[in-house]
Amino acid sequence: MAATKKAVLGPLVGAVDQGTSSTRFLVFNSKTAELLSHHQVEIKQEFPKEGWVEQDPKEILLSVYECIEKTCEKLGQLNIDISSIKAIGVSNQRETTVVWDKLTGEPLYNAVVWLDLRTQSTVESLSKSIPVNNNFVKTKTGLPLSTYFSAVKLRWLLDNVRKVQKAVEEDRALFGTIDSWLIWSLTGGVHGGVHCTDVTNASRTMLFNIHSLEWDKELCEFFEVPMSILPNIRSSSEIYGLMKIGSLEGVPISGCLGDQSAALVGQLCFQDGQAKNTYGTGCFLLCNTGHKCVFSEHGLLTTVAYKLGRDKPVYYALEGSVAIAGAVVRWLRDNLGIIKTSEEIEKLAKEVGTSYGCYFVPAFSGLYAPYWEPSARGIICGLTQFTNKCHIAFAALEAVCFQTREILDAMNRDCGIPLSHLQVDGGMTNNKILMQLQADILYIPVVKPSMPETTALGAAMAAGAAEGVGVWSLEPEDLSAVMMERFEPQINAKESEIRYSTWKKAVMKSMDWATTKSSENGDTGIFSSLPLGFFVVSSMVMLIGARYLSGVP
Repeated sequence: MAATKKAVLGPLVGAVDQGTSSTRFLVFNSKTAELLSHHQVEIKQEFPKEGWVEQDPKEILLSVYECIEKTCEKLGQLNIDISSIKAIGVSNQRETTVVWDKLTGEPLYNAVVWLDLRTQSTVESLSKSIPVNNNFVKTKTGLPLSTYFSAVKLRWLLDNVRKVQKAVEEDRALFGTIDSWLIWSLTGGVHGGVHCTDVTNASRTMLFNIHSLEWDKELCEFFEVPMSILPNIRSSSEIYGLMKIGSLEGVPISGCLGDQSAALVGQLCFQDGQAKNTYGTGCFLLCNTGHKCVFSEHGLLTTVAYKLGRDKPVYYALEGSVAIAGAVVRWLRDNLGIIKTSEEIEKLAKEVGTSYGCYFVPAFSGLYAPYWEPSARGIICGLTQFTNKCHIAFAALEAVCFQTREILDAMNRDCGIPLSHLQVDGGMTNNKILMQLQADILYIPVVKPSMPETTALGAAMAAGAAEGVGVWSLEPEDLSAVMMERFEPQINAKESEIRYSTWKKAVMKSMDWATTKSSENGDTGIFSSLPLGFFVVSSMVMLIGARYLSGVP
């Protein structure tokens, strides 16, 4: 019997989407942008001390291999020929810092995740060295000095991890964000792996000059980082190297974008003034500002949006960053156990349709935009004996929306022209309660693409459009129209403003909780072994326990 002939759908492009919570590999048809198949693996996060967040770089790499192989198997089951995959793009969680040994390929420490707070005293010490009338760090990088960015994480590794110090002394150390670690490993690792990053990821390190698009000698000297360990800087769309392992061996890796830049591209925000908001572990609102750097006066970041080709112009963006969005749902699942799966939160919230005056500020890693307040910690307030887990679930979803409102307000003030609607994407946008809440709290329509995988799509587009690949046209007339779902505000403006002003009152209560000593050392005295946020939510936990013990549902 003759073998079944594999279907040929035209050129396909794969995308690695390596996020904080999971890794995925997705395959798209380059002519229609249709998602054909994908596979996803959840990634563990480790919390060795309060405020510390780490991941295992080898687990991340193995998850990429697994996702690629499983997706290829699924394509085979669909009778799709994997030889049609002509390029691979990489999108990644940004800022997360890895240092590895270029001779053995072994990581020298866990990846220090973007959410990590251990460097707060380093930040405070360094800030004293920056002249008040010449903040050269912000001028060159567009970023505030914060625990969020890679330079201070790398400084901590150089100061505190002997393996890293020794490898630097012996010229064996390589530094990179997750994209660099993956591309180096996938293109051969110790056997000629390519050590590079793209301009979007480089712009999140605080070592990169966003004007010259190069590593900055003055910044490297300020952070005492040896330039020899830094990756080569490339555009977001060019052939970096070929896959050297697995079913896709020989396929070029030709796209690389930090996850939020990838989503901006995937949402087709190519024009000055176009914006999108991605709901993932955190929440990130980016507005394309064209070829000019716009510096915020309201707590937003200036960052590189993309550079889609070696000889193509660079585009910039204003960004509002929220540390905790989807992560609050994971916290309710893993730490409090009030839901078994992340999807259950929608059902709980729907049961009550209100938080009943309960407000949740999930400042587990301090507050990012527009406050940049590392001393803040999570609080749940407005609790009464009537409050139950459904109200807390609803308050958690509202918290994501209120945080988005804060960064949208800041962006409107910086740009001068308020957004008439908000384009959204990311895993949380499948939650219809969340999307309706967001429209109500912003009091503008929220518009969601029917295919929400825009981060992976952006990486695939960059890879497929690269010189030498050329299977994906980014010309406006060739871009596929996207079906959208629209959520209109359903409450009156006055109610929306009252809820928002009460939220802001709760935010003020969350500030000035943590000390530098506790964030640096994970030490909170005799209570140091208690989980993050224990004191803030203990009354709520005892209340729930009492209700269950008394038989009250």
